[in-house]
Amino acid sequence: MRIGVAATPIVALPVLNWLASSSHEIACVITQPDRPSGRGQEISASPVATWAIENGIHLLRPESPLDLVGHIEDLDCVITIGYGILLPEEILTLPRQGFLNLHFSLLPAYRGAAPVQRAIENGESITGVTVFALDKGMDTGPIYASAQLAIDPTWRTGEVMEALAQMGPLVVEAALTAIANGVSPQKQIGISSPAPKISKKEAEINWSQSADEILRKVRAFYPAPGAWSTWDGVGFKLTRAKISHGELSIGEISIIEGDVVVGCGSKTALSLLTVVPAGKKEMKAGDWARGARFPSGAHFG
Repeated sequence: MRIGVAATPIVALPVLNWLASSSHEIACVITQPDRPSGRGQEISASPVATWAIENGIHLLRPESPLDLVGHIEDLDCVITIGYGILLPEEILTLPRQGFLNLHFSLLPAYRGAAPVQRAIENGESITGVTVFALDKGMDTGPIYASAQLAIDPTWRTGEVMEALAQMGPLVVEAALTAIANGVSPQKQIGISSPAPKISKKEAEINWSQSADEILRKVRAFYPAPGAWSTWDGVGFKLTRAKISHGELSIGEISIIEGDVVVGCGSKTALSLLTVVPAGKKEMKAGDWARGARFPSGAHFG
């Protein structure tokens, strides 16, 4: 097939690499225009744009979806992977077989921008990937292929996304084979759930919640926007933690058996493993605590 790929993040690279070595032709790669990124807000290309340039693939960086008119009509289909732009219905119908999307959940569960984060936040033990035909709804189109993944209880969003990305070629291949064989996609069945984008405010830790709830947020919100609290009046991110023990008041910090332990709701406690103090890089919580020299009874928040 003659295929276009509309994508932006690094999780699209396994599918791109597979397509490049397959019998299919990548006719073009579509990605978002270069944006400011990082602490210095320097203009940089997306990982997908860099891949296309390095592999000599025709690259499109439209400012508007309507700019795709005249560029994709001769394609069999376009595969989207975290493209980050809503496409109007008149664009979806331009390729011969329309647009397919690789979505990081088992649809209809977790429709939206943050399916992996919401699955971890909600304590799911199983997730997966789904390839479906895009329509005008939010992740509502019929399904060509899917595959399940067990979530390791220590994984954060970054690790889950990486594992799901490696599964991408398998389900994309199955979907393209179904199209080639004239197999129609199947309507989504089951209970749907939303997965809206996570705001920085939502990622603020409420220490009155249980340690288990807070730990799920720490795992879910890494690497972005990052679960955070305030320490000494400024932001403070938590990047790794584990369930602990200790009779502490809510938000109280204490060193217990060498661990940095924080009191949580329901008489539970969380042990901090790695943190990012304001203006600093990620470090071990113990190293931070030694430098902070906080007094007895110190609290987050």
